[in-house]
Amino acid sequence: MNDKQVTELILQSLEHEKGGILVYETALKCVINDDLREEWEKYLSETQNHVRILTEVCNTIGLDPETPSPGRTVVHKVGASLVAAMEEALAEAPREAAQLVACECVVIAETKDHLDWELLSKCGEKLGGAKGKAIAAAADEVEDQEDEHLYHSKGWCRELWIQSLGMKAILPPMEEQKEVKTAIGAARAEQAGDKQR
Repeated sequence: MNDKQVTELILQSLEHEKGGILVYETALKCVINDDLREEWEKYLSETQNHVRILTEVCNTIGLDPETPSPGRTVVHKVGASLVAAMEEALAEAPREAAQLVACECVVIAETKDHLDWELLSKCGEKLGGAKGKAIAAAADEVEDQEDEHLYHSKGWCRELWIQSLGMKAILPPMEEQKEVKTAIGAARAEQAGDKQR
């Protein structure tokens, strides 16, 4: 294992989760749908916990959680750009459009989150010792939540776009109704929704 890259992954993941808090706080300013608001409030709380978990991983393995890195700087800028996009939509667009922008920003953020935790899980499996155990335990605690965040957020985004286009939307989306936590489950939920239209 490339220890330098493992450290980079941990730092980027922590920075992204910190940015995720700001993404959800801003998205909640944009939301109109009450069910989506409830979902995002839950995800905000879970994201705050993910920051705590990754900070504990850093402390356990002897890594200063504030360590800068070039990749971490980029991750911070990407998160800030998602927040800026939502703030601009709130200021310039109708609330329905701002909600769609927020959905898209959440999907972008959750795609990176999902990848980070998938990679952390793989590192936890391959690394030995205390470092591997700490990373594996964190991934075990978080990975299912990240699956839900990604697949449910994509469903919300798709269905709100469908609604905005004047077609029949299924709200909450089938991914949420079926409590999807896998890519296969998400594909099946989307197909089930298409059959109901």
